[in-house]
Formats: sequence, C-alpha cells, structure tokens
Amino acid sequence: MTTYTDTAPPPISEQGWFSKSESWLDSKGKGAWIAAMVLGFVFFWPIGLALLFYMTWSKKMFASSCRNMSRRKSWSRHAMSSTGNSAFDAYKEDTLRRLEQEQSDFESFLQRLRDAKDKAEFDDFMDDRAKVAGTETDPVNSSKDT
Repeated sequence: MTTYTDTAPPPISEQGWFSKSESWLDSKGKGAWIAAMVLGFVFFWPIGLALLFYMTWSKKMFASSCRNMSRRKSWSRHAMSSTGNSAFDAYKEDTLRRLEQEQSDFESFLQRLRDAKDKAEFDDFMDDRAKVAGTETDPVNSSKDT
C-alpha cells in the first residue's frame, strides 16, 4: 500500500489574501514590511501592533542579518582552511598570528588611552571641586559676605 503526501505549496491562486499579501511583502523586502507596519499604526493602531508582533515572531525583521552572519562564519572557516601549499599555509598562519598580535596591542593601547583620559578628567574634577571648597571656606571671602 502506498501513501501520498502533498508537500508542495499550493498554487498562488489557491492561497488566501493573507498568504498573497505576505508573499508580496516578502518579495519587496524588509522596507515593505516596515512601511506596512507604519501605515497600520497610522490608520488603525491594532493592525500596526499586530504586524509588529508578527514580524518579530516570524523573525522577518532579522532574517537578512542572520544570513549575513552565516556568510561571515563560512568565510572565516574558509580562510582558516588549508590550501595544500605548505609554504603559503605557513605564511598565512604567520601573517594571521602577527595581525592578531597587532590587534591585541592596539586594543591594549586604546585601553591605556581611555584610562589616561579618564584619570585626567577625574583629576580636573577633583581640582575644580577643591577650588570650590577652598573659596567657600576662605576667611577673606566669608568676611565680605557679612
């Protein structure tokens, strides 16, 4: 006995208005979804809210960014793979190691620079505070106030 299951999507003519509008918005891109949501808020706010929830729930807002992340991961995997040429692989490994070292050195330099800036700003604040406290307790200035 053979069983039959229909796995193909129904033709567009058999789809309902919701499926048709969803596929039309998908074909136009993320901007069309956002425009539909804004128009929904303008004309009748529950429609805009429903579109916002639907886009968040169905991950339509984040679909392209997820695709880009997977491309970046596959590229980095490809960059670390062996080419078969041992001299080039050794050069590539040495260059990548050097670049990683330069990046960590630069990041530590930036951190030292931020720390120095924070210390200078804090020292200026403390100096200003000491000046204000010094003028308030200065006996010459306090005798003129009375």
